[in-house]
Amino acid sequence: MSYSPTRRQFLRTLGQGAAVSTLALKAPYVFAKKKVTLRVMGTHVTLQEELRQRAMRELGIHLVFSPMGSAALLQKAAADPSSFDVYEQWSDSINILWQAGAIQPIDVDRLTYWDEINNLTKTGQLTESARVGAGDAPNKILYVQDDGQLGPQATDKVSFMPYVHNVDSFGYNTQHIAKGRAYETESWSWLLDEQNKGKVALVNAPTIGIFDAALAVQGQGLMTFKDMGNMSIAEIDKLFSILLAKKRQGHFSGFWTSVPQSVDFMKTNRVHIQSMFSPGVSACRGQGIPVVYAAPKEGYRAWHGVMCLSAHTSGAVKDAAYEYMNWWLSGYPGAFIARQGYYISNPQRSQPLMSKAEWQYWYEGHEASMDLRGTDGKVSVQAGQIRNGGSYTTRFSNVAVWNTVMPNYDYSLDKWYELLNA
Repeated sequence: MSYSPTRRQFLRTLGQGAAVSTLALKAPYVFAKKKVTLRVMGTHVTLQEELRQRAMRELGIHLVFSPMGSAALLQKAAADPSSFDVYEQWSDSINILWQAGAIQPIDVDRLTYWDEINNLTKTGQLTESARVGAGDAPNKILYVQDDGQLGPQATDKVSFMPYVHNVDSFGYNTQHIAKGRAYETESWSWLLDEQNKGKVALVNAPTIGIFDAALAVQGQGLMTFKDMGNMSIAEIDKLFSILLAKKRQGHFSGFWTSVPQSVDFMKTNRVHIQSMFSPGVSACRGQGIPVVYAAPKEGYRAWHGVMCLSAHTSGAVKDAAYEYMNWWLSGYPGAFIARQGYYISNPQRSQPLMSKAEWQYWYEGHEASMDLRGTDGKVSVQAGQIRNGGSYTTRFSNVAVWNTVMPNYDYSLDKWYELLNA
């Protein structure tokens, strides 16, 4: 016998449905939509747990951070853009990602703080008298041109949102190497000094380590470059023949792939001098290791952080990606990242969230009026210390070369791995 509901059963069911509908109207949180998950791929430099937790609280999204070494990061992102929604790294990755079709244009109109971003990104110079430096200054690869290529002509679409940036050099332990003078005696050549043999490391990132090595070789007077940002095949061959000879003589003790590893190299006394990033220096100091971040007389190797949208990002995830990118320029992240020595593209928004002592030390180059803590909560700057290299403006007025993917990158990459495996 077939089942036929009575009118009373039907009305009861209808009433239950109406009650549920009324409840949904009165208490929508009962049926709150699932949080958007945003997958962010980058390096340990910016993918820090405190920032992840803060952003999730303020934006109401779920963030999944996947930090890795810079070389592995770029390789994965270029090969598989479906593996991330937002990419955070450095401007030297842009040409590779763009040519691989791994990232999509970003609409300037959706960047809340675009007008606050300073001229370093938009023109390549903080001041008109500043050295632009060799290689890809960020303005050269920022704007999406009408033909789909990247260039310096301003348009309403960009390849990346500018955010953190800094000038890099090398760190050295003053327990083993006498402290030099900023812009006078500190020199990239120290990386190849015979006195440091066996206690030297370079960063294992082909688009970065090659310039540290080139600046060291040129500083030693072993060779010169017509344009360090665009080395010829012959120049690359000569550079790596010098480096290979040095490695076979036991000059290098290693090649680090992440900031934590660089700190470990210093902590275990494996090295006395090495390529370093500012967070690594800050962490070493926080652990009582007297590392100085050099201000080389030849100039710095500069880099600019980039936030990019995966070519696969769309819909609600894309909306969340824009929210996350805008959050990075909203003040707090810039103040936080300053405590590990990094600058932000609109520092005026972060200044109110920094103590006077922090602002004066990190941005203005003044003596620290009190002990300052790093992002790990440990004292990284002691009262009375002055930031080596001076103010934001001074440091970015002394750029020797920008992190760059050169036209002969593929050839240099083969040489780099030959060096590693020698």
